[in-house]
Amino acid sequence: MNAPAPRRRSLVAWLPLALFAALVAVFLVRLYSGDPSKLPSALLGKPVPVFTLPPVEGASQPGFSNDDLAKGKVSLVNVFASWCAPCHQEHPLLMALAKDPRFQILGINQKDKAENARRFLGRLGNPYTAVGADADGRISIEWGVYGVPETFVVTGDGRIAYKHVGPLTEESIRDKLIPEIEKALAGK
Repeated sequence: MNAPAPRRRSLVAWLPLALFAALVAVFLVRLYSGDPSKLPSALLGKPVPVFTLPPVEGASQPGFSNDDLAKGKVSLVNVFASWCAPCHQEHPLLMALAKDPRFQILGINQKDKAENARRFLGRLGNPYTAVGADADGRISIEWGVYGVPETFVVTGDGRIAYKHVGPLTEESIRDKLIPEIEKALAGK
């Protein structure tokens, strides 16, 4: 019998490595392609889920419920956590948005320890009129949250008008969030 040629043997040996590298390349391209803020939400145009969130333990602000979002005032609901680096990045922008009296900002503190949430808000400022503690993340799941941070525009009658996935930026606020707030304020 003839033994396989040395060149052919080396090609066969490299084939699994080449296939693995190709798969890694495909996964990386898919992972980093696309805009995460364009993830679909089945809740757009629908009432917010029924929920009641207790306040962050030891905080001076109240928690809130779905009823608080249907009292006629447009709301931004921001899902955040002290352990979330992008939440730290977007926080100064939320502080600036909180100066606009036309809408309220409410926070859902997801899977966080109360002392860490209080320290986060004490150090960076508190843009929220109410902060609810979602210790186990169940309410965030009801809202369809993929991960923190996420921000929702809620109409005065308690319907989700817009969802932003990921940290807010000056561009996303100017180009997407403010126009959606304006629509909600106009009742569209």
